[in-house]
Amino acid sequence: MHKKVNQKETLKKVLQRIKKYWIYVMLSILTAAVSVALTLYLPILTGNAIDYILEPGNVEFGAIFEILKEMAGMIVLTALAQWIMNISNNKIAYQVIRDIRQEAFEKIEILPLKYIDQHSYGEIVSRVIADVDQFSDGLLMGFTQLFTGVLTILGTLLFMLSVNVKITLVVVVITPISFFVASFIARRTYKMFKLQSETRGEQTALIDEMIGNQKVVQAFNHQKEAMEQFDKINEKLGNYSLKAIFFSSLTNPSTRFVNSLVYTGVGITGALSAIAGGISVGQLSSFLSYANQYTKPFNEISGVVTEFQNALACAARIFELIEEEPQVPEIENAKVLDNVKGNVELSHVNFSYTPEQKLIENFNLKVKPGQRIAIVGPTGCGKTTMINLLMRFYDVTDGKILVEGTDIRDVTRKSLRTSYGMVLQDTWLKTGTIRDNIKMGKPDATEEEILQAAKLAHAHSFIKRLPQGYDTVITEDGGMLSQGQKQILCIARVMLCLPPMLILDEATSSIDTRTEIKIQDAFARMMKGRTSFIVAHRLSTIREADIILVMKNGSVIEQGNHETLMKKQGFYAKLYNSQFENQQSE
Repeated sequence: MHKKVNQKETLKKVLQRIKKYWIYVMLSILTAAVSVALTLYLPILTGNAIDYILEPGNVEFGAIFEILKEMAGMIVLTALAQWIMNISNNKIAYQVIRDIRQEAFEKIEILPLKYIDQHSYGEIVSRVIADVDQFSDGLLMGFTQLFTGVLTILGTLLFMLSVNVKITLVVVVITPISFFVASFIARRTYKMFKLQSETRGEQTALIDEMIGNQKVVQAFNHQKEAMEQFDKINEKLGNYSLKAIFFSSLTNPSTRFVNSLVYTGVGITGALSAIAGGISVGQLSSFLSYANQYTKPFNEISGVVTEFQNALACAARIFELIEEEPQVPEIENAKVLDNVKGNVELSHVNFSYTPEQKLIENFNLKVKPGQRIAIVGPTGCGKTTMINLLMRFYDVTDGKILVEGTDIRDVTRKSLRTSYGMVLQDTWLKTGTIRDNIKMGKPDATEEEILQAAKLAHAHSFIKRLPQGYDTVITEDGGMLSQGQKQILCIARVMLCLPPMLILDEATSSIDTRTEIKIQDAFARMMKGRTSFIVAHRLSTIREADIILVMKNGSVIEQGNHETLMKKQGFYAKLYNSQFENQQSE
């Protein structure tokens, strides 16, 4: 029952998106009706032509020639109608697909980071690309064949009734068997196509992961395990695909068998009627032609039903993504954060990624403009989580975070995030020129400003050595750039914007010591007068911080400047001394 509701709901969503293109739908139905009517009228003309062949040597060629001219005109009109119908169907299918892809991409832009963190990138990409393509194929086939198929069946019945009611009743009695066979098979194909689609997403996710991390795979000789994992998923996909194709392939021969019964019934009944003088030979010929035309749409519709099962299974997956809960919307009339000086306060903040695992509990902090706040502690203590909360990538579970005395949930996300300049350990670049990557946060920046920012970040010298300098095109993985150069570009990006607050999360982790000294000097100038949050594992880099927060298991266990914390001889002193000893031993 759940599956039927699922299919019905998915179909309803598809029809809602088709509704806006009703003009093309009406045009498609109209041209399909014209095409079917003309096609169905041809057997009557053929039958009439046969009846003008009276006996050997007694043929009315004049009448036959007139009928042939009429048939030629109808064939041209039929071709024109079908051409317009196909254009309309293509327009509907591709416009709907464009809208769905746009909806999906827009939803990804507003999904909470929690969703992105919990789903592999490859699986999301598979939904937006592969599933939508499969849905497109099914939708196009449906529009191309469904209208003409249904209209052909109805039209053929009307034409047959106009010729002979008894023979038509034979056709109508046998027809339900075809419907039963098609629906019986269709019910079983949907489940297999859905499993096939899900496994395809799983496979895409694995391929994406392996390609993106090929260096790691080869460095740790993980090729064999990766291949075994791929083979396992591939075999599962092959199994589901085989079952889906097997069930769907039964449809056509099964309906053809029923159609043969219809043709046989018409042939026998018609022949007996012709012998008895009930119909002419020409009418019998028309009837046999109609029997063929009547049964042909059942083959086509059964094929469409099978393809449509696959399309609906894929559509269900893309609609799941589109209907995911978006991030908490901004409140009505949310304020635009302006004139930011750098006052930040965290009041009784509680946060956890999962309810059963507590992370940050009752955290309090008050930061004055221009202060440097260093966050240190062992891996998993909540340092990066703190950054996520400040930027409102995640919302606090309890308590509140205030900037300039205003709860960040009461201001627009754009104005909040524009107030921060952020450099992370994980670099992010986009496909485009070096210049495009630097001015990402300030699209209207002048050439002089871009060059100045690059020089401050010590990026100018290596950029000038690139083939096209600032016009060198790079991909999202940085292409020819080293990890350190990529990080320097991200630093230049922040240098260009110079917002009132800064977040530096291991910002120099991939930079050599000599360049780091220069960058630290640039940071010092950049941080002057700006509130700065610095996450660092190398404690030597944060000795000058105004406040050092020492975190452990989500709680701040120590707080103060470097000298104060060293005198306490607590957890921070142990961390600092252990690093110093390691450096000495090296």
